[in-house]
Amino acid sequence: MKKKFLKFGNQLYFNEANPMKKIIVIAGPTASGKTSLAVALAKQMNCPIISADSRQFYKELSIGTAKPTGEEMEGIQHYFINSHSVEHPLSAVQYEKQAIEKVKDLFKKNDSIIVVGGSGLFINALIYGTDQLPHDPAIRDFWNEELEIKGIAYLQQKLKEVDLGYYNESDIKNPVRLIRALEIHQITGEPFSKFRKKYTKTTRFKTHFFVIDYPREELYERINQRVDIMIENGLVKEVRENRKHQNLQPLNTVGYKEIFEYLDFNISHERAIELIKQNTRRYAKRQLTWFRKEEDAHWLKPSGTKEMVKTIISTLL
Repeated sequence: MKKKFLKFGNQLYFNEANPMKKIIVIAGPTASGKTSLAVALAKQMNCPIISADSRQFYKELSIGTAKPTGEEMEGIQHYFINSHSVEHPLSAVQYEKQAIEKVKDLFKKNDSIIVVGGSGLFINALIYGTDQLPHDPAIRDFWNEELEIKGIAYLQQKLKEVDLGYYNESDIKNPVRLIRALEIHQITGEPFSKFRKKYTKTTRFKTHFFVIDYPREELYERINQRVDIMIENGLVKEVRENRKHQNLQPLNTVGYKEIFEYLDFNISHERAIELIKQNTRRYAKRQLTWFRKEEDAHWLKPSGTKEMVKTIISTLL
């Protein structure tokens, strides 16, 4: 039987050394009910939750990120919620290092840890590790200058020309990921997607991966309803309060950039809401594309939180 390893820094440990320790990943597209499922499961298993949502880290952003409230957490300890500031964005590499340290600490008192989120990049950073592909500061500076001078649409077009595969599955509204892919292509002459396919993913931990799988039309309706609730709860006010952070990467995301366009008098309030719904649906589609690459994932039909918890626990036994 092929052994899998736990990796902490440069040390490797057999999973067999800690047979009871496990990570349970609850993933899925936005608005699929990950938080409520993770909390219900955590209560059943008496274990903590680590967030792998790339925007819920930031204490300045709550409404537009659908961050769980204290009431929604139901007394379950959550980590990487309100843990950072948008003024110091958290990269996948930084998250990997910090989250591993947190896992090591939590495993001292817990046999299970739930990791929940829709950011496949950050989930993978913790479970598998970030890539070791080459870096070139000069090339990265070049693409940063291109972004500043020519805008993100130019970078999107360049990525589409050299790496259509990654263009179709990545968050092309994220300039950091665009620049990384273009940097790798310029260094190696090969598309980033080709290198990603070469890696054989080996989990650091004994891991059980679950993805909530709503029918498309039902998911899209949930997304539309969530956006309406965000508007009712004061999304415009939250975005206005973050005007000074408008040019920071965490704010260049769905739900915030559209409202900035409205506040800058470029589009109407109604159009901003329409675009948030449209762009969120597109983002959800990219999330599902990412999770479908997870070969060992268990896909959960949305049969209700209690039923899904039962399904997960029966799978773990």
